[in-house]
Amino acid sequence: MLETFIIGFWKVVAWPAFGYLLIGVTVGFFVGLLPGLGGLATLALMLPFSYNIKDPISAFCFLLGMLAVTGTTGDLTSILFGIPGEGSSAALILDGYPMSKNGEAGRALGAAITSSVVGAIIGALSLAISIPIMRPLVLLFGSPELFIIAIMGITFIGTLAGASLIKGLLAGGIGLMLAAIGVDPQTGSLRYTFGSLYLWDRLDLIPVVVGLFAIPEIVDLAVRGTSIASKKSEKLTGVMEGVKDTFRHFWLVMRCSLIGVYFGVLPVLGANIAQWISYAHAVQGLKDKSRAGQGAVEGVLGPGSANNSTRGGDLIPTLAFGIPGSGAMALLLGAMLIVGLNPGPEMLKSRLDVTFAMVWILIIANLIVAAVCFLILNHLAALTFIRGSLLIPFLLFLVFIGSFTANNDLNDIIATLIFGFIGYFMVKFGWPRPPLILGLTLGKIAENYLWISTAAYGAWLLFPSVLILIAITVFTVAYPTIKERMGRAKYERPEDAM
Repeated sequence: MLETFIIGFWKVVAWPAFGYLLIGVTVGFFVGLLPGLGGLATLALMLPFSYNIKDPISAFCFLLGMLAVTGTTGDLTSILFGIPGEGSSAALILDGYPMSKNGEAGRALGAAITSSVVGAIIGALSLAISIPIMRPLVLLFGSPELFIIAIMGITFIGTLAGASLIKGLLAGGIGLMLAAIGVDPQTGSLRYTFGSLYLWDRLDLIPVVVGLFAIPEIVDLAVRGTSIASKKSEKLTGVMEGVKDTFRHFWLVMRCSLIGVYFGVLPVLGANIAQWISYAHAVQGLKDKSRAGQGAVEGVLGPGSANNSTRGGDLIPTLAFGIPGSGAMALLLGAMLIVGLNPGPEMLKSRLDVTFAMVWILIIANLIVAAVCFLILNHLAALTFIRGSLLIPFLLFLVFIGSFTANNDLNDIIATLIFGFIGYFMVKFGWPRPPLILGLTLGKIAENYLWISTAAYGAWLLFPSVLILIAITVFTVAYPTIKERMGRAKYERPEDAM
């Protein structure tokens, strides 16, 4: 296997495979910067171009190289403008954009890019070493376990709620209600559509995220009449500080990367869920919880690393069992069949070189895009010092292009404006927005798995694996409170003795 691993590397860096990799990385770089277009839509557009590429490794250098870097460049607009380039980059807005407003855009970008590379490497290596051991782990989780994992994600609403847990829970509840809009997937009945054909297919995440997070920040920028960064510096600094932050908090980056791999392996969940779970995990570890949402670099490192590591996790069930874990992997599965590959145990035996080549594609693509980003980083960070009146038209253009290209539907722009209005008042009255997004995202998933569990299993709540996951969920929620009370008791004990 080691010999095949090395052969896979040489096949990726050989011509013409490396040329296709550079083309894919270039396309992915610009796609990640444009909100709403996304890696999945671009992969669908680029798939026909792979028909004429005879060599499987060259074809995947192009397709997988493009998909691998969209998350990294999507982080850039989240940090600089508060507009997620990718749906899986939304969590970086919470602390990344405040860092830009504090004049620390360079540090936030340095941290995001470096943690993304580390996450991509961990995800790729997880793919390489997990092939022999992943099958029993994947088969262990059925619908009941996946439902409990979704509930585990919803319990993090308390962590993301900020100062007011009640407001956080209510915002999360509103998100769960919004997730119920559309056609009931089990009965086919309509729920909360109010006669609108647009709502039949449920609310899309991109218009909601862009509206909630981007519109209020643009309004705030217009009202302030200044640049995004309120603290002007002589020259842009802090990039290397962000790189150092990645290694100062390396165990946090490692844990969040493994969270990304884990959620990538599980069907349907993927990067959109992994980023919020990783952000909540990073925030839970803060000694001073008030730093969350105010520019804590840990809030950038967590979702930044998880976002990219999910690509490696996504590929594990796709290659090992021919079961795509996400829409992007379903398209890649189709590409494999087009070029004559049969995913599953047979591919791992006869075409192991292609499997290891994919590991190298993930690593090399992310190293290339990181090098490019660092070269132009000062120019990117300088955008935060441009006067707001010059930036606002460009930001509005990004918002509406991002909303429209999500589904090529003008109703998405209307939805963005509505949620922008809601987001503005949530900010004004101190209501947290992340719980609403988490409720919307996990509500659909939890409902589907609950229905399957109830219909296909008996007393599934008594399954040992379900009971273990429930215990982990309870412990995760209770641990910060227990730790805080123990610390308070330890602090008060010397006074009692006196």
